[in-house]
Amino acid sequence: MIKVGIIGAMELEVEQLKADMSEAKIVKKAGMDFHEGALNGADAVVVRCGIGKVNAALCVQILADVFGVTHVINTGVAGSLNAALDIGDILISKDALHHDMDVRVFGYQLGEVPQMGFREFTADVQLADLARNACEKVNPDINVVLGRVVSGDQFISSKEVKEHLISEFHGDCAEMEGASIAHGAYLNGIPFVIIRAISDKADDSAEMDYPTFEKAAARHSAALVEEMLKELRS
Repeated sequence: MIKVGIIGAMELEVEQLKADMSEAKIVKKAGMDFHEGALNGADAVVVRCGIGKVNAALCVQILADVFGVTHVINTGVAGSLNAALDIGDILISKDALHHDMDVRVFGYQLGEVPQMGFREFTADVQLADLARNACEKVNPDINVVLGRVVSGDQFISSKEVKEHLISEFHGDCAEMEGASIAHGAYLNGIPFVIIRAISDKADDSAEMDYPTFEKAAARHSAALVEEMLKELRS
């Protein structure tokens, strides 16, 4: 039995999905409203986790413990770190990592969580393929690529920081929740994928670009996720 947990950091990223649910009931946990019901014929739980890595990790654990989800999809927006990714494009995660984890003094790589044995959390290949195919179907005019999500508790709006994330981590997009969702899903043995619509270029223009493109980005991502659910339930 498939049951999909769908996480967005902000209300705009999940409001369309919640509106499209049928027979939904709301369960409140840790200050979050978990909307449990049917979405495009599939059992799903849609939730706004709030911004940042702690909120995101808590959300995944609740989805695992309380709702028993079998898959996790994280949808939202991100800043581009890849010159080939423009505003409005969509990135599907191949993996994710924490760019603000720094325990190099003990011999770990920058970004590596101590005692994990690796730095990158790998997305589920089947979910990533499904997301890419769904995007090409419902958003045929949008460029979609597979890439690396780098996450930290900071909004990237500096060229210098952007260049660091590219050179150090080879990141394709930067945001504030994906790696924690990946981390939590990994620890619970739940396949995951992160979907990021590019809302800004993660540089000195970020504050100007973000409000303009956020709504369109969220709309495209919602259409993609709903198409994925149709395929998952079949």
